[in-house]
Amino acid sequence: MKINIICVGKLKENYLKAAVAEYSKRLSRFCTLSIIELPDEKIPDNPSASEEQKILKTEADKIMKHIGTDDYVYALCVEGKQMSSETFASKLSDIMLSGKSTVDLVIGGSLGLDDFVKKRSDFRLSFSLMTFPHQLMRVVALEQIYRAFKINSGEKYHK
Repeated sequence: MKINIICVGKLKENYLKAAVAEYSKRLSRFCTLSIIELPDEKIPDNPSASEEQKILKTEADKIMKHIGTDDYVYALCVEGKQMSSETFASKLSDIMLSGKSTVDLVIGGSLGLDDFVKKRSDFRLSFSLMTFPHQLMRVVALEQIYRAFKINSGEKYHK
C-alpha cells in the first residue's frame, strides 16, 4: 500500500521534523510513504473573505495535482467525523481489501481546506474538536497510521 501525506506548509521546528522522520522510518515496513509538502500561500493581515477564498483555491489547485483518480482520499478537517484508533485501523484495512492501492491524507494550511478538496475526498476525518497547528497534525496523522498498521498486524503497541 502507498500512503501519501499531502500537506500545505513546510515543517520549521526540528522536533517536528524528528518526529516525522521517526514515524516515517517505523512505517517503512508496512507501506510506501510519501510526504508531499506544498508551499503555503502568504496570508495578509486581516484578510477579507474573498482573499481567504482565493488562497484556499490556490492551495486546492496544488493539492489536486497530487491526488490520483483512483486514490482513496481522507480530508483532515474540523467538521469531519471522529473515530477511534481501532475504527481507523479497520477502515484502513477495508480500503486495502477493496483494491485501492493508494491512500492520501490531505492536511490544509492555516485556513484549512477548500470545499473542492473536501468534495473530492472519500472521507472527512477529524482527530479532535480542538484546533491544532497544521504542522503538528502531520505528526499526529503519521502516528495514527502507524498505530493502525500495528493494530491490524496484531503487534504490541496499541493500548
